[in-house]
This record gives sequence, C-alpha cells and structure tokens, in this order.
Amino acid sequence: MSKKSIIARQRKRERMVAKYAEKRKMLKEQGLWEELDKLPKNSSRVRLKNRCQITGRPRGYFRKFGISRIKLREMALNGIIPGITKASW
Repeated sequence: MSKKSIIARQRKRERMVAKYAEKRKMLKEQGLWEELDKLPKNSSRVRLKNRCQITGRPRGYFRKFGISRIKLREMALNGIIPGITKASW
C-alpha cells in the first residue's frame, strides 16, 4: 500500500485536472500560451499517474479494472469480479 500522502496528492491532482479542463482546452485552442503557463502545474493531465484505486500501487495497473495486478488476482480468486477465472489447461 502506498503512503497516504502519495494517494492524497494523486486525488488532489485529479480534482485540479477536472477543475481546469475546460479552461485549458479553451486556452490551447486560442493559442494563449502565456495564460496557459499561469495555470497551476498540477492541472495538467500529463502529471497524473495510473494508480490502483484500492491500494494506490503505481505499477502493475490494469486500466480495464482500475486496480493493480495483485488486487485483481485476489478479487478474481474470491469471485468478486464476474467473468474472471483462473486459467487452467
């Protein structure tokens, strides 16, 4: 599990991206680069990192489920995720 401060920082960035999305889009279309520079750096989408929604783990992230490989395996084995079964051949 990631540190709570790292998870909180990520959530803060997600809120800032959502808040400034329309403004950033408008400024980019108009080509007002100086005004775009004055916006907070954390309002840019490229500063977001894919993290597990449960543990905050940054690596081994599955986009389809929004969780890490470890939690995906645990939940699949417990039958929490429908349609996912352990492979056997």
